[in-house]
Amino acid sequence: MKLIKTEIKNNVLKAMIRILDTKRAHIIEANKKDLDAFGEKEGAMYDRLIVNDKKVDGMIQSIKEVMGQEDPVGNTISHLVLDNGLDITNKTAPFGNIMIIYESRPDVTIEAAVLAFKANNKIFLKGGKEAINSNKILEECWHEALTENGLETNWIELLHLNREETQKFLKNPPVQLDLIVPRGGERLIGFVKEHATGAVLVSGRGNNFLYVSENADFETAKKVILNAKTDKISGCNALDKVLIDQNLPEYESRLKELQKLLKDNNVEILVDDKISEVLNSEEKLPNEDTWYEEFLAMKIVVGNVDGMDKAISKINKYSGGHSAVIITKDKSEAIEFMEQVDSAAVYHNASTRFTDGGQMGVGAELAISTDKLHHRGPLGLKQLVTNKYYVLGDGQIRE
Repeated sequence: MKLIKTEIKNNVLKAMIRILDTKRAHIIEANKKDLDAFGEKEGAMYDRLIVNDKKVDGMIQSIKEVMGQEDPVGNTISHLVLDNGLDITNKTAPFGNIMIIYESRPDVTIEAAVLAFKANNKIFLKGGKEAINSNKILEECWHEALTENGLETNWIELLHLNREETQKFLKNPPVQLDLIVPRGGERLIGFVKEHATGAVLVSGRGNNFLYVSENADFETAKKVILNAKTDKISGCNALDKVLIDQNLPEYESRLKELQKLLKDNNVEILVDDKISEVLNSEEKLPNEDTWYEEFLAMKIVVGNVDGMDKAISKINKYSGGHSAVIITKDKSEAIEFMEQVDSAAVYHNASTRFTDGGQMGVGAELAISTDKLHHRGPLGLKQLVTNKYYVLGDGQIRE
């Protein structure tokens, strides 16, 4: 992959900021065509599809943040000189060709591309058909910014492929795909894993759990649960499952408090058998599969557990490995929970809604990885490079 000077990359980003602002009305107009064609006027997918002035401002801000970050390419990771005189430096290097497949979310067309480009990667963007007009005009903006600075437009390409063509592209890509990121629900992730021949990094599935310990401050629990569930239902960091320890003081009255809070905020409640004994007016879980489900809706499961070990076991079995929370006043209990739960982000007395590149100090993100290779959590600029060894010798041979 040809390396581009940092100054040129940043000049492209400066041009992109200006172009987005200049074409703001045209971008929103193109998005309106997508919204009109979408049909439904509510729900997670519709929420993700909307581009308004605030969303354009967010796109511009993402580019500014990335532009201000240090170039992640060519940085020294380690350096040593061996006894035989070999001088070995390990440096960061671009991945090469990245492909991201995503649904709705036109802002990903900006965030994914700005990160990939600043890290000197080429990126193939495969957005959903529901955002085709929005993504086309955003690709035009990128190409204008690249051309202004004497670069080829194929650094950032929007793929105009249907499902069957995408399948063929994954199985037999025209170039080597070094990293493939499916950003969406279970069906999308399954589709990519089934057909891709390159490295796949899974992103976006939530199904996040919160455990209310017997040592919890219940006012804190209520505040965190409400925010994590209702702040943004379309976010992969939204809360779906709450586990209440049956040893919590005033257990039954606390359950009824939580029920009232959720009902007052239009959240549908599903309960397990134990919770149903107290909240008998609520619908029971239809089957075990519901524990695995990411809702992306104003819906939540409230379940019973007997102690933290049972809570940890349940979370590790059913959650998406994204974010998990413990509400407790006992810090040592919190540390044990956070060490034992197998999730990308673990929280003590705080909302899952903070699992986000911007909130965690990473800046713009390509995705939230729930895989363990090569990175877990927000995929920011520093995570879009691999490494390369530079070995300087003077005729050394291995004997």
